[in-house]
Amino acid sequence: MPEPVTSEPVDPRYRRQPVSFVRRSARLTTAQRKAWDTRRDRYLVDVPRDLAVTSVDPAWRFDPAQEFGRSAPLVVEIGSGQGEAIVAAAAARPERDHLAVEVYTPGLAQTIVRAGHAGADPGQAGGAPGNELGNLRLAQADAAELLATALPEASVDELWVFFPDPWHKSRHHKRRLVTPAFAALAARVLRPGGVWRLATDWVEYADRMIEVLEASDDLRNAHGPGQRAPRFDGRVLTSFEKKGTAAGRVVTDLEYVRV
Repeated sequence: MPEPVTSEPVDPRYRRQPVSFVRRSARLTTAQRKAWDTRRDRYLVDVPRDLAVTSVDPAWRFDPAQEFGRSAPLVVEIGSGQGEAIVAAAAARPERDHLAVEVYTPGLAQTIVRAGHAGADPGQAGGAPGNELGNLRLAQADAAELLATALPEASVDELWVFFPDPWHKSRHHKRRLVTPAFAALAARVLRPGGVWRLATDWVEYADRMIEVLEASDDLRNAHGPGQRAPRFDGRVLTSFEKKGTAAGRVVTDLEYVRV
């Protein structure tokens, strides 16, 4: 008589919810490899893992004052990509600290390359000894996990989410970053009066973002219920945005305030 089939217990540390990113090539250019090998220790936060390679140990806490060596307003960019916006901001606003959250190694490596160029520019005020930006850190981590436990409550002055993957097929919508659950995490880390800035060039996703954020009791549209925001001048024009515009896509900016 065959043995009864029993299900194995599920390790509670495995992700039960889909993530908003997928694995991509970690191949680095020569310049990226050099920056990653020689300078990542100056920027990359040592994030303790839970199980997955981009997971965050729920017992770990990120201490901005300890990490940056001072108490200053904190800007966090989720999905910082190649680092164009966050590096430009760190160089232009030395009185603020900046944390770039990204899962892809090539993007983080390119951010380090850009930071070296910005720190070496005598016209930029955010430089630190050794031609580096002292007010910039990088975290290679799942943003949802980072916001859920690692970042202190009410510790972030601005949260940026620019051009998250729209996951445009209906069956993939569950992978989208901006959901009611993620909005609650964003509200958790934003200080009262803190700002969440978003941008997308996918009209249907913009409509869904507005629907989600308008439903939150913790967030207020800075420009009136359901309204789009003017382009945020701190969001630099990237090659990605240029390609989208050339293809006829219209960019929507949104701005919500933590109540």
